[in-house]
Amino acid sequence: MKILILGENGQLAWALERRAAPLGDVVSLGIDDFDFTDLKAVAACVEDVRPDVVFNAAAYTAVDRAEQDREVAFTVNAEAPGVLARACAARGAVLVHWSTDYVFDGAKAGRWVESDATGPLNVYGASKLAGERSTLEAGGPALVFRTSWVFGDHGGNFAKTMLKLARERDALRVVGDQRGTPTWAGRLADLACDVVEQGLRAGDLAGWIGARRGLYHASAAGETTWAEYARCVIATAAEDPAWAAMLRVRADAVEAIPSSAYPTPAARPTNSLLDCGLLARTFGYAMPDWKTDVVAFVRRLTAAGTTIG
Repeated sequence: MKILILGENGQLAWALERRAAPLGDVVSLGIDDFDFTDLKAVAACVEDVRPDVVFNAAAYTAVDRAEQDREVAFTVNAEAPGVLARACAARGAVLVHWSTDYVFDGAKAGRWVESDATGPLNVYGASKLAGERSTLEAGGPALVFRTSWVFGDHGGNFAKTMLKLARERDALRVVGDQRGTPTWAGRLADLACDVVEQGLRAGDLAGWIGARRGLYHASAAGETTWAEYARCVIATAAEDPAWAAMLRVRADAVEAIPSSAYPTPAARPTNSLLDCGLLARTFGYAMPDWKTDVVAFVRRLTAAGTTIG
């Protein structure tokens, strides 16, 4: 089986490359290989590689910059996925695509389900919503996984930033009125490959995925805020004596502030909690509580030494 991964060097693509390797021949492409705003090149990569499965982890993710860069954000996040989906559908290739909690306005009191009305507050969310639609409208064997607050072992992320700042500053003020769940990229990669493996065992991968095509929520269980997330990261790092000695801010000293005290060009939803029941019922895959992967991730960082890369 040939697997094409788009978004090379991104945190999700990095995890996918490692998890998908046992499944077949993996080809990973990123911005060094072609420009994702070149829609002809997007279609051509499918024709050139001739994959059985495509994991599309490529995206324009600069949420604030997208407010001034709308055209590029929509090209990469909305138009390119549609082109990719049509190319995959034409050859019967399975496509797995990722979207975001930012398609919602955050106004709901409870967890969001797939059938809830969307209402993105920013350009990034609007472009990703359009990408969901263009992916599924192509009609091929495609899955769209909405997720939230993604962090990975590769590249920068919130946890690494908090550890850096906790070593440099005497105080930390972090937004405490936005709710969501940090979701590990490695868990998302495992989900995608597990689903593919289920299809392979069924004997008809494209047909099996096609019968289940659609939109699914896929994020960690539980609930937290950015401030509580920061406290968990710092408290976990402080378990290591060497790190405890370096941290200038203790976990209980992280101050929770309202979003209004930290204005950004792009508005964020206050409630990003996703209901993942449909995912569990369809694929038998249950996400763990967010602390499980966050704590394990921070412990890997501290065990590796004092350098945050």
